[in-house]
Amino acid sequence: MTAPHDHATATRPPYAGTRYPRLAQIPAFTDFVSTGWEDVPAYPALPEGTAAAAAAHRSRLSAAYPGRTIVVAAGIAPIRNDDAAYGFRADSSFVWLTGCQVEGAVLVLWAAPGGHDAVLYLPRPFRPGDTGFFADAAHGELWVGPSAGLPEWADALGVAVEPLDGLEQRHGDLRDAHAARSAAHLASAVGAEVSTELERTLSALRMVKDEWEVAQLRSAIDATVGGFAAVMSEVPRAIGDGLGERWLQGTFDRHARTFGNGPGYSTIVGSGPHAPILHWVRCDGPVLPDAALLLDMGVEARSLYTADVTRTVPASGTFSPAQRDVHDLVEKAHRAGLDRIRPGVPYLDFHFAAMEVVAQGLHDWGLLPVSVDEALSPEGQQHRRYLACGIGHHLGLDVHDCSQAQYEDYMGADLVPGVVMTVEPGLYFHAHDLTVPPELRGIGVRLEDDVLVTDTGSEVLSGALPIDAAGVEAWARTHLGSGS
Repeated sequence: MTAPHDHATATRPPYAGTRYPRLAQIPAFTDFVSTGWEDVPAYPALPEGTAAAAAAHRSRLSAAYPGRTIVVAAGIAPIRNDDAAYGFRADSSFVWLTGCQVEGAVLVLWAAPGGHDAVLYLPRPFRPGDTGFFADAAHGELWVGPSAGLPEWADALGVAVEPLDGLEQRHGDLRDAHAARSAAHLASAVGAEVSTELERTLSALRMVKDEWEVAQLRSAIDATVGGFAAVMSEVPRAIGDGLGERWLQGTFDRHARTFGNGPGYSTIVGSGPHAPILHWVRCDGPVLPDAALLLDMGVEARSLYTADVTRTVPASGTFSPAQRDVHDLVEKAHRAGLDRIRPGVPYLDFHFAAMEVVAQGLHDWGLLPVSVDEALSPEGQQHRRYLACGIGHHLGLDVHDCSQAQYEDYMGADLVPGVVMTVEPGLYFHAHDLTVPPELRGIGVRLEDDVLVTDTGSEVLSGALPIDAAGVEAWARTHLGSGS
């Protein structure tokens, strides 16, 4: 047994208080740290079919920009505070074109006869023997672990891969390039154009999903359905132990990181008076035992395609009469919207169909100060007091996918096979809204499904979760308390 330290007689070592040089300036350290490491090979972990899908996507973009060099970047993680960054998540269009998720990477489609030559420029990982091995916290393997190198990425993606620092030698060739917003820093450095047109084109191209993309979305949605069950099983604990909404939010986020890349957006868990708050991501309230619980959640798959599903469930397993009335009206509007999803139908038809049901229902309850027709007119919209948000959007690599597309390509277009979108009407009666009767105040209900437009109609990809009140109650009772 060693003797206790005697603070009274301890002396400071002669090097105490010395200002040390940087480690890279100490030959004894650099010599020692550069050797004695076992070679640990690393290979990109990509979903099967990634390379072929990305190549097909690049071909579509190439055809839209003949003779024009295009630059799209992965981006870098934004700073959270001081020297701490948020977790990195690559730009969606970059992922669509490459399947790569390396921070700082750049894709250049060099204009060439008959199309483009695609080159992916990647930062090299710093391995033993490189100063960056211990000095670079972003790419040094001592910090981030074994990383795939350029040859491994080239093999995995079937595309030419060159070191990022080599791109500097070709800056002059990029002056006439069209750059995506993700490459704005590079565009500024070389005098290239950040192209709004390119952003719109990428959004338009990404609207129609191929079979591989649909498979990724199915995987994300299936994992999300499992996440709903995991959350429901924790409701009794959230109530009984006073852990509240944040416990349920954390339950889903943990599930998403386990079975995917993570949550595809900030998870919404709203109990009682928080349910009508459209983006209640604070989740710092209690879970009330007799209240309706709004859950808006989506798993982002490891390919970065995300689900976006909402259900409103009774925390007790049974809706109150008022909660059920609201849920029934939202369900009716939801079904009306779903019925309009098929090829050849104008995109906004689902919106108008659902809104007609909502306006009629609110009028029947005596909540509209005008007729249904007046409310639905462009000059009215009084029903939107209780439904101020949009009730659907494209879905894919972004939860609000393809948002940079022009109106004519998005809301003004007809639906075509391969479009994946959400339908999500709701009613939101805030606790302090004096225009609604007391029994409705503090009730918020949203139903959201992810829907694929098929050749003959549509498929509800999230249909494993019920939407009718009786089905939701039965589902809730099945899962309440079924967890650990």
